[in-house]
Amino acid sequence: MSQAQTVPAGLPEKIHWELPTTADAVSIPWTIWFVLAGINLALVGGTLDMSWHMSIGRETFWTPAHMLIQMESILVGIASGYTILVTTFKGSTRAREASVRILGLYAPGGAFICLWGSVAMLTSAPFDNWWHNAYGLDTKIVATPPHMLLMIGSFANKIGAMTWMASMMNRSRTALRGRLEWWLLWAGMICVAQLAVMTMDFTWMSDMHTASCYLVIALLIPPMMIATGWGSAHKWGCTIVGAVYTALSLAAEWMLPLFPAHPKLGPVYHNITHMVPLRFPLLLIVPAVVTDLLLQRLAQRSSWIKALWIGPAFVLSFLAVQWPFADFLMSPASRNWIFGTAYFGYADSAGFLYDPYKFDAAQPLRVFLLTMAATLVVSLLTTRFGLAWGDWMRRVRR
Repeated sequence: MSQAQTVPAGLPEKIHWELPTTADAVSIPWTIWFVLAGINLALVGGTLDMSWHMSIGRETFWTPAHMLIQMESILVGIASGYTILVTTFKGSTRAREASVRILGLYAPGGAFICLWGSVAMLTSAPFDNWWHNAYGLDTKIVATPPHMLLMIGSFANKIGAMTWMASMMNRSRTALRGRLEWWLLWAGMICVAQLAVMTMDFTWMSDMHTASCYLVIALLIPPMMIATGWGSAHKWGCTIVGAVYTALSLAAEWMLPLFPAHPKLGPVYHNITHMVPLRFPLLLIVPAVVTDLLLQRLAQRSSWIKALWIGPAFVLSFLAVQWPFADFLMSPASRNWIFGTAYFGYADSAGFLYDPYKFDAAQPLRVFLLTMAATLVVSLLTTRFGLAWGDWMRRVRR
């Protein structure tokens, strides 16, 4: 006689609230979709917000751009909070094995990072509103503590999303890994785009013939781009990140001026009739391709050897294309809708108090050479950090 036992019809065969954690999962969980939706809405909202500040002015907190940005904190907070609560109080042993424990709570490490980022973003909203009421308009993109808190929180959400997806990829033996790989590259691209915006005060057209411009790039861009490309294990990961960053930046530059807008605050130096876009994207696609080619060539070498070659190559290849391209951007030939160097915000005193088509005063040769030498050293270290981060994303499972 068979010893098999049957499950009573009245009992469920599966706990429906349990989050998917098995290696056999083939679909992306709804929690990850919520996180991805949030960071994509914030990408649109952030782009619109910067244009809004340059075209219309911040007259109230309740702008469409601000609402899109804060949707990131809400959607990511819901997904990460739900995951933490379910894994802690109703999760199976298998779910807890795929989790880390923090303050007695269980969840994938990325979920905890996302939750912190969401709280930081939500906290920045009333703080930013108070700051504007107390001190008025911002003068710089990264100028105030509320903006810094917002950017750090948003960046944490993307890092958390990448960590979360990487852990799922490393536990997966199905097509899920390939699907998540593309979304990991997408999240990394948004991080690179955010960092490129954060460097704008140091990498504007007038700064592109200074060594400090390339020092800032070497400090911030290689670790994020290389960590994403190397961590995804895609042969052309860095190139994909650079290409999508370029494509989305161009799309924003070319589409925003199609929408009407008029300044609502002063002083008004330029009569704005449409949304003002940000600048033409940095030529990061070139060092991205160089990086992927070197990663393929040096695949079997140590991380320090990789960094020794890739870091300086990243900086020098970027310098080789961005320096002469800056000359072109300063010329009348670039003052059209393609390159966008004729766009200025309504409060920008370009053409009135300063010449926007003139490079900053040249640095003394000794200062320039010393700064460039420091840039090459920094690029080696940040590249090494990016490789270590990418290696970690290839291994993380919780």
